[in-house]
Amino acid sequence: MFSSNRKPAAATADSTTLIASGTAIKGDIEFSGHLHVDGRIEGAIRGIDAQARLTLSEHANVTGQVQAPHIVVNGAITGDVTASERLELASNARVEGNVYYKVLEMSAGAQINGKMVHRAEPPRQLPKPEDKTIAT
Repeated sequence: MFSSNRKPAAATADSTTLIASGTAIKGDIEFSGHLHVDGRIEGAIRGIDAQARLTLSEHANVTGQVQAPHIVVNGAITGDVTASERLELASNARVEGNVYYKVLEMSAGAQINGKMVHRAEPPRQLPKPEDKTIAT
């Protein structure tokens, strides 16, 4: 009846974590899957896999660096924002910090107080030239 053979569920790209309104967290957060924030966070937020998606509602307030492949902001962020794939700034978005993005969608009313830096694909490194020393 009460078996201890169960394994904890692993986080998948379909899993969603909610930080509800009225909840305050002090400390850094690393996540995979989808993180939806309605509350307040004081610390860095980092998506650790290629499918990580962060959504900040109009009630969300984050103080710290934010980094994830896909980010949707409709709340307030004080700190730099880095979206390695896509950044969506909804009409209530307020960012006090630099914004680094690959693809940006910005609605009328969104505000950024900082630099906006487009980051395309990283430059490919050319192969090193072969050492063609002539032996005498």
